[in-house]
Amino acid sequence: MNKIKFNLAIVFATIISFMGCQQNDYSFGEIISPSNIQITSEIIGADANHPNGDGSGVVNFKASADNAVSYKFVYEGSQTVALSGEATLIFSKLGVNTHTVTVVVSGTAGVSSTKSIQVDVLATYSPPDELTGKLYGFDPANPTALTSRTWKIQSAKPNHFGLGPVGGNIIGEYYGAGPNDKDGLGMYDDRIVFSSDGTFSHTTNGTIFGRDPYIVNDLGPNASGNVNGADIENYVYGDYASTFSLIAPGGVETISISGIGFIGYYTGGNHQYQIFDRGTPNELILKTTDGGGQFDWWFIIVTE
Repeated sequence: MNKIKFNLAIVFATIISFMGCQQNDYSFGEIISPSNIQITSEIIGADANHPNGDGSGVVNFKASADNAVSYKFVYEGSQTVALSGEATLIFSKLGVNTHTVTVVVSGTAGVSSTKSIQVDVLATYSPPDELTGKLYGFDPANPTALTSRTWKIQSAKPNHFGLGPVGGNIIGEYYGAGPNDKDGLGMYDDRIVFSSDGTFSHTTNGTIFGRDPYIVNDLGPNASGNVNGADIENYVYGDYASTFSLIAPGGVETISISGIGFIGYYTGGNHQYQIFDRGTPNELILKTTDGGGQFDWWFIIVTE
């Protein structure tokens, strides 16, 4: 009886070993690069008398392609992911300027194709002295002086970080962090500096806080940060520098940061932060829409 059990064990082990040695045969289907890319643009306010728009610098883009999975709009060091192929971009360089926008269309297995379009856009917004003075210490009596101010998340204040519906006007309508709720996650020790020459610098102290998948898609795979639901805490990322501009699409004062520049919590998107309120001394209430167009994220920042 023991001999029979021993033989059965050998047969079973042999079958398992044979199965483990088989080469897995996965099929991903035919890989086809996107083709027939079409791009259209609509400059807001453009008509026969104002061919370059109404001065807001706002342009709506729509892209389509065969065998497309997703779209990305790349322009002036920034990028916006748009799964639908539709994106609204804002150009802030004063006057009429020609801007090149490149659409990167991704297909199956990550293959991609690109196509570019040029648009001539008018931007006329000039921020008031009250805003520039608050943001980076501009002095109208000495307009050529290089000035700057350092900002941080106002962690001691309720709703200093939160989220709500896109287009909402209630701070932290869905969620608002309590005082120091996010301590030790890579956000409160960040310092951001706005300067009068248009430069933006971000001291991260080695780690940042952000939203998956936007932080991974834009900044690279998570090496050691803690994954907590859709949050990545203490994602390793060094100090960096970028540029910014002040714009006012639809009359709403907005800070537009180039490249991957961000404030507080990385959400992807167009890196534009609407100034919801600047009435409190040395404080700004900001909001931005994430890269998936899912939420508006709220931040209260204060000068150092």
